[in-house]
Amino acid sequence: MKLGLVLRELHRSENHLALDLLRISERHQVDHEIYHVARDIAAWSQRHVRDIAEAAVDYGVDLDAEPQAERSLARSVREKSSELVGRARTPGLLLLRDLRALYLDAAGVSVDWEMLAQAAQGIQHTDVLALTERCHPDTLRQMRWANAKLKESSTQVLIS
Repeated sequence: MKLGLVLRELHRSENHLALDLLRISERHQVDHEIYHVARDIAAWSQRHVRDIAEAAVDYGVDLDAEPQAERSLARSVREKSSELVGRARTPGLLLLRDLRALYLDAAGVSVDWEMLAQAAQGIQHTDVLALTERCHPDTLRQMRWANAKLKESSTQVLIS
């Protein structure tokens, strides 16, 4: 059974998504909505990382239950650069690039949740199926948020 492989990849992907959300929030902290919403929904992925690590134990996979954290120096540098980017003439293009990458990352995580749900359903592992039913909707909301922000920002950024 290869369920452990999917759990491991999903754990890695959720960690990556959480870090991306935190980086985007810091890089665009002059936009208060981006900053606060991205941080809030990053917490969802961090919770997923913990839940996946807990579930993986039953499949012989040892995953770190603590979400990856950024180094504080890198965070400080990004916060200062955010202030400068906020004053630059192309912060909108950077935001679109970041939202596009975020959308694609969340879509990948969503596919991982789908694969895990299908496998859990196939082997009738209700605990893993319950995990997917609890976590996958959060990922879909992260994806929809990134898509909505892209739609909201694209016209103004690209035609100005």
